[in-house]
Amino acid sequence: MRFTKMHGLGNDYVYVSGFGQSLPDDIPALAVAVSDRHFGIGGDGLILILPSDKADARMRMFNADGSEGEMCGNGVRCVAKYVHDHGIAAKPRIAIETGRGVLTLDVSADADGKAEWITVDMGEPILEAARIPTTLTGDPVVEQPVEAGGTTWKGTAVSMGNPHFVIFVDDLSKVDLANVGPLLERHAAFPKRVNVHFAEVVDRSTVKMATWERGSGITLACGTGACSVCVAGVLTGRTDRAITAHLPGGPLKLSWPTDQGSVFMTGPATEVFSGDWETD
Repeated sequence: MRFTKMHGLGNDYVYVSGFGQSLPDDIPALAVAVSDRHFGIGGDGLILILPSDKADARMRMFNADGSEGEMCGNGVRCVAKYVHDHGIAAKPRIAIETGRGVLTLDVSADADGKAEWITVDMGEPILEAARIPTTLTGDPVVEQPVEAGGTTWKGTAVSMGNPHFVIFVDDLSKVDLANVGPLLERHAAFPKRVNVHFAEVVDRSTVKMATWERGSGITLACGTGACSVCVAGVLTGRTDRAITAHLPGGPLKLSWPTDQGSVFMTGPATEVFSGDWETD
């Protein structure tokens, strides 16, 4: 099975194309095996690039624990790069079918014609509690308290096709993400678990953030999470509608022009290497 290792700001996945090759039957088990950083290829999960009757390609993403996720912002940029650079759809605007519908991505190429910077129309944020889903109150769910690790955290819940909980703090360096992240991910308030983000506002157009991803743990970047931080910043009055989010892996540009409109994300996508994985 041919694979390609790619990352968006260090949020790395193993990418496998279903164009021209058959895939194993047990995809969740494959995701666990290839994601292992000691005995496998290593990554935050597995992403399949598949034919689609609705778009240029279809993306399915699996976390490192084998669970399937609805959406990955960094992942979909890398899928667009793969589709562009490998000749599946070598054009400046690419459509990718995802768990939250068909997304449109605009590709900026480098001097060699390879996709370098990609802007994604991530669609409208989902703010109704039942659809996120969460049992927390409010539509939208803004600054609601959740107890974890002996501390009550006030956060804002947003879905970008997958659930997020955004907590603004005064000092990001004081957050014990490795301990509080898994407690919040599996909190009873989130029936499908949740991606957890802590954010520190630098100024109205700049934030720093750290992420605990559902099913994968601490990651260097989370595109849908950065979009959720942008939305949460507007909903809580902390930030403007266009921000730069500084993640451990690097910066992303986000904007939410209107309350009833899409969130737009711009960031890089990088291909690292390709190889062959022995399958049974």
